Amino acid sequence: MKNDLITSLRPAAVMTILFALLLGVVYPILMTIVGQTAFPHQANGSLIRDGDKVIGSELIGQNFAAARYFHGRPSAAGKGYDATASSGSNLGPTSQVLIDRVRGDIKTLAVEHPGQPIPADLVTASGSGLDPEITPEAAEWQVDRVAKARGIDVAEVRKIVASETDQPVLGFIGEPRVNVLALNRRLDAQAAGRKD
Repeated sequence: MKNDLITSLRPAAVMTILFALLLGVVYPILMTIVGQTAFPHQANGSLIRDGDKVIGSELIGQNFAAARYFHGRPSAAGKGYDATASSGSNLGPTSQVLIDRVRGDIKTLAVEHPGQPIPADLVTASGSGLDPEITPEAAEWQVDRVAKARGIDVAEVRKIVASETDQPVLGFIGEPRVNVLALNRRLDAQAAGRKD
């Protein structure tokens, strides 16, 4: 009886050890090698560098508050755009805290374009709280402010927004979107080019 138990447990133990090694060691090492070889930029966090300095990631939103920059979605991650605390706020539509925050954001933004509807993504956080992108409508809504703060023509800013707008993958997967960090970097680069 004892031998029968050992005999029946042996395959289970062997398979457990085999799959632990295969899926816990071999597979992660293989995926790391493939990622670092075929997709090194993405595998290392899609980091954006200015020389040797990391200034952000294509995947994580940042807080741009100056009038000369396009602003992203509000963040519910940690104390705002905290990549170590990625999550939504878990506040429901009846939460007074959420209602007060959104009303405050609407009041602040309404000064920019009185009487015009504000794009929803400028007052609502994404599920992760770190979404780096806004809709083209949200970018267009901010064009006048950015152009005025930078002292450049509105049409020039619109052209930059259009060139930085990513279309849906294969024309139908996802929505058009604008990466706020990439857009602001493009504006800064263009401004630096004019000064030279």
